[in-house]
Amino acid sequence: MNYLLLPFLALFFSLTSNPSGYEVGDNAIDFNLKNVDGKMVSLANYESAKGFILVFDCNTCPYSKAYNERIIGLSKKYPKDYPLIAINANDPSRSSGDSFEAMKMQAKSKGYDFPYLVDETQEIAKTYGATNTPHVFVLQKQAKELKVAYIGTIDDNSRDASAVTKSYVEDAVDALLAGNEITTTKTKAIGCGIKWKR
Repeated sequence: MNYLLLPFLALFFSLTSNPSGYEVGDNAIDFNLKNVDGKMVSLANYESAKGFILVFDCNTCPYSKAYNERIIGLSKKYPKDYPLIAINANDPSRSSGDSFEAMKMQAKSKGYDFPYLVDETQEIAKTYGATNTPHVFVLQKQAKELKVAYIGTIDDNSRDASAVTKSYVEDAVDALLAGNEITTTKTKAIGCGIKWKR
């Protein structure tokens, strides 16, 4: 092996791989994942959307349960401009309550009017850098690209919706719609760790 090439190979792989996920300003990939209704969903399906609220979520995490009504509220606030899409990447062999059948039951019982997709390979969660449930990525359409505009938690109070003083996701989307800079672009995602395949 030509050892002089090693630094260049290391640089190449650091630029082409995505070990830690996206940062604000990165271009995000589209995906094609199965919804609870059995249909495949891609961001390209939403031609008129200005962007997306992606929530890596699940059925079982206490934080996901605490945020559930707020997630439903976000889906109703920006249905056309910034549709909400939930993705469950938990390994059902490690969390049986997050199986596809359980996801279908959850969506039906809660009256989800947004896609609830299964990331069976966990590749989308890994590519985006999702670590927790819930973990939010706000994407903005820019020409043919999807720019990451915000990453993190929904708001500043995971336990009590009535005590929220900072609504990070809403503030980010409202700023984008108004053509303003987002004040807070990244926060720590508060929630359970994603159940990765062993």
